[in-house]
Parts: sequence; structure tokens; C-alpha cells
Amino acid sequence: MKGYRKYFGKKIFWFILTFIAAVILNFILPRLMPADPVASITGKLAGGNTDAKAVAAIYERYQEEFGTNLPMYQQFLKFCKNAIHGNFGLSFSQYPRAVSDIISSAIGWTVALQLPAILVGWLLGNLLGALAAYIRKGFDKVLLPVSLFLSNVPAFGMAVILLVLFAVKWKIAPISGGYAFDMIPHLSWDFVKSVISHYQLPFWSIVLVSIGGQAVGMRSMSIYELNADYVKYARFLGIKDRKIVGYVFRNAMLPQVTGLALSIGTMVGGALVAEIIFSYPGLGSTMYSAVTSADYPLISATTLIITVMVLIVTFLLDIIYGFIDPRVKAAQFE
Repeated sequence: MKGYRKYFGKKIFWFILTFIAAVILNFILPRLMPADPVASITGKLAGGNTDAKAVAAIYERYQEEFGTNLPMYQQFLKFCKNAIHGNFGLSFSQYPRAVSDIISSAIGWTVALQLPAILVGWLLGNLLGALAAYIRKGFDKVLLPVSLFLSNVPAFGMAVILLVLFAVKWKIAPISGGYAFDMIPHLSWDFVKSVISHYQLPFWSIVLVSIGGQAVGMRSMSIYELNADYVKYARFLGIKDRKIVGYVFRNAMLPQVTGLALSIGTMVGGALVAEIIFSYPGLGSTMYSAVTSADYPLISATTLIITVMVLIVTFLLDIIYGFIDPRVKAAQFE
């Protein structure tokens, strides 16, 4: 138990330290951007007003409302206090809409797109990689180059290929959006069909890239494990091949599980490219529009979500590995 306490204590310490550093950077970096979003809002509201005093009064009013007239450390303390309660203030680019309202309306689309795509790509990729390592011969000769090609195609490249082929050239899928532009979201079969048809291209653009990377990784790990000394010794003892293969693929899966967890943790950020190309109404597109309009509160909120998800997933992985990985267990008692 002493070894476990030491191991978990270190993980908790580094988690807290990393979280504090991440929150500070999350707050500071967007505010280093040269744009002045308050001036942009003032310009829109002032319209053709030529009275300099009136424009200055409008500017000062919104500076006070957004808190940009406060010293940086006071802004940071206010940001932390509000974030604890889930309040990230008002959006600059979509004023007077609350940041929490924007995120809550977009995050459902992102999770519905990313989570199934990541899981399907992970399952299919690992299955194909394991089969390629075990069967080899002709199956491996076809799968390996295809997997290498898919894994080296950037996410935006795959999205553009599918968009050009299926939406522009063959016209069998919608070009953009999460549903038809002439529809209002509501619970009906027509709306569900529209959502499904718009879902296909972003979904498969993520799945295909995931399959390639997972297949290559699983194949390499499986081949390494199949040639390990314990496998040769087990076969020498006459242990059934099915039982040996079970241990081999369980060991080979450990790094793949790490990759899956990190993919889930970063799925909000990973959605960015696919959502922008297909104009999908998720959090990735929201974050992109926030960056282009220097919307500090919205940038901070979206990046904070990504940061917290990655940290939590990584921390949970470390804890789980402490129990399931024999190598970690052994290191705890050295």
C-alpha cells in the first residue's frame, strides 16, 4: 500500500500543478492577441455617430461591463471565481449572448460527431491491425500500405477529398451544415433524416484517418509481442495458441487504450478542422469563430474545456495503469 500511496501522491501533485499552469496560460494567451474586441463592439453600436464623447462613453461602458478596464490580476481572479460557477461571461462576438449558452448549444453536436467516430475508428483499426499481425501474408501486404496512406493523410485533407467526391462531384451528400438550412431544429423524422445525411461526411472523414493510425499502431505492437520471449516459451510448453494470442493482444492493447483515452479527451479540439470544412455547428466551429473575432471569454471557455478533459483523462489513465499494468505495479515496490 505504501508504494501505491507514493505513486498516486505523485500523480495528484503533478495533476494539480499542471492544472494551475494550464488555467493561467488559458487566461493569459487569448489576451495577448493585438485586436481590441470592445472597440469592435463599440464601432457596431455607435454606427454613424460622429460625436467622439458619445463613442468614448459607449467604449468605457462596455469596458466596464466586460471588465477589460481592470488590472490583469483582477481580471484573472474574476475569471477563476466565475469559472467555478460555470459562468464565463458574455461573448464579445455574439454579444449579449452568454458564453455558457453558446457552448451548451454547440457541445452536443461535437460529442455526437466525435465520440462515435473515435470509437468506431479505434475498434476497426485495432481489429484490422491485430488481424494483419496474426495472419500476415496477403492480408498484411494490402492492409499495411492502405493504413499507412490513411494515417498520413491530414484530417483536413480527408475531409476535402470526401467533400469534393461525394458532395461536389457525385452530389450524393450535402455540402455543409448540420441539417438543411431551410429547417428549424425540432423533433420530426424529416429533421432527423436531414441531420443523418449531413452527419455522414464529417463522421467518415474522422473514422478513416483514425482507422489508419490505429491499425498501424496495433500491428506494430502485436508483432512485437508475438516475437517476445514469453510467447516463444509458452509455445515451447505446449500452451494453446488461442490462450497465448489472448495475452499477446491484451498487452498490445495497453498503448492503444492510452491513445483512445487521449483522443476522447481532445475530441473538442480535434473536431475543429472537420467542423470548419463542413460548416458543422459544433464547438470546433465555435472556437474558430471566437479566435478570428478575438472573443476572449469564448476562447478561454472552449480551451479550458479541452484542457480539463485532457488532464482528467490523463490522470484517470495513470491511476488505472497503476492497477492493471504489471510493469507499473512492479515499479511501485522497487
